[in-house]
Formats: sequence, structure tokens, C-alpha cells
Amino acid sequence: QVYLTDSGGDSVQTGGSLRLSCSARGLNFGIATMAWYRQAPGNQREMVAQITRDHATTYADSVKDRFTISRDNVRRNLYLQMNNLKPEDTAVYYCFTQNRGRDFWGRGTQVTVSS
Repeated sequence: QVYLTDSGGDSVQTGGSLRLSCSARGLNFGIATMAWYRQAPGNQREMVAQITRDHATTYADSVKDRFTISRDNVRRNLYLQMNNLKPEDTAVYYCFTQNRGRDFWGRGTQVTVSS
């Protein structure tokens, strides 16, 4: 069974920074593509950033140049560094991966950005 434990969410003011973390267990982390998604109230869940086993990254247009996804294959951790946060970044952020054809999600961590 795959377990994803995401953390690091908080309440910050516009322009602030946060670093989210996701601890992964139960999968071969080193070869897994990992991603961060977010869901704001009333909105669909959307992909924020993705990182492959080769450290190739993809970002949503709305977070490019502000967010950085990274991974530590030794510690089996995924990170999301978020800078210059905006009120529209307010959402629950989820760690995500797929393993053997199944989707796995963290429980989510709340990020709130006030103006």
C-alpha cells in the first residue's frame, strides 16, 4: 500500500513563501513520477507541478517562476517551494502519484494567502 503524507501548509500574507513536503512510503519512489495538485473551494482539483524520475518538471502556467517542485530520492520526499504567494493560491494542496495503475493522494494540506 502506498502512503503519502503531505504537510507544510499555513496561513501567510500576499508575497510570502511556504514549503510543502510529502513523505512517500510503499512504492519505489526513485522511479515514480510525483506531482502536487490543489483544490480551491468550488473549483476542480488542478495540477500545480510534476516531476519525473529524471527530475524533468512541468508547471501550471499560473505558478511558473514562483513555485519549484523538487524531490529527495534518498529520503523519499517530495517538496514544493512556493514564493510570491497570491490570494488565488489559496487551496488545499495534495501530493499525488500513480503506482501499478492506481492513483494515490495525500490527505492534503491547507494553504491560505491573505491580501
